Amino acid sequence: MAINIEKKEKIKRVVKEQYARIAKQDGSCCGPLQSCCGNGDIVQQISRKIGYTEKELEAVPEGANLGLGCGNPVALASLKENEVVLDLGSGAGFDCFLAAQKVGKGGKVIGVDMTPEMIEKARENASKGRYENVEFRLGEIENLPVDDNYVDVVISNCVINLSPDKRRVFIEAFRVLKPGGRLMISDTVLLRNLPDFIKNSIEAYIGCLSGALMKDEYIKVIKKSGFENVRVIDETHFPIECMNNDPTAIPILENLKIPLAKVKEIANAVVSIKISGAKPDETF
Repeated sequence: MAINIEKKEKIKRVVKEQYARIAKQDGSCCGPLQSCCGNGDIVQQISRKIGYTEKELEAVPEGANLGLGCGNPVALASLKENEVVLDLGSGAGFDCFLAAQKVGKGGKVIGVDMTPEMIEKARENASKGRYENVEFRLGEIENLPVDDNYVDVVISNCVINLSPDKRRVFIEAFRVLKPGGRLMISDTVLLRNLPDFIKNSIEAYIGCLSGALMKDEYIKVIKKSGFENVRVIDETHFPIECMNNDPTAIPILENLKIPLAKVKEIANAVVSIKISGAKPDETF
């Protein structure tokens, strides 16, 4: 269902405000202020569950991993030396720093985030880690501050579901990729429709729920944006540790008096997918 302009702007504002708070308080899982990922140990545990290795978790500056992802797109990307990588919704820089190690000094990583507080935090982390091949830009993923045909790989980790205009995001990703460039993302999608009170909740966007598309629709949007060879590489249920405390579950449990078993049933409708695609090579 199409979202009107007024609601789109409200969604962006709510998401931006929430992620600004997350940046200031050093972490949360899927966006809640009272977070299941509020301490470093649980952040690390969930990061392991969604695909990060111990070596990767230890390789980035402290404070870069806020526990906000739903997969490990860097592991998918098969990044090569000297490539240019763009991270959509880069947060505190976690995936950017991992990508930077793969592309080396001759490569470049650009992180784009719409939250000034996240950009500030990411730049501080880059300075702490002395990353000279990483750059963070303030901007929206629907209107990327990146030139046409500039990057080799676009990655993203549980961010596109937060956008009220996903088709625009993928059109922009297509635009900035070089011919033959690759899209490698992790995101949340639905296996079945959510109840209306979830779908109609602005706040639920922050919990990676109400903004999620049905899996088939998500794939169709990517293909319609011009990408070829679109395929789902992996699919796993979203960690229930996040769901039990995210901004969607809190009103369900406290305000709507719905049993935990029902919340778990809703959680089972959400999966994390790792998906890839490619921009056609125009040099025939």
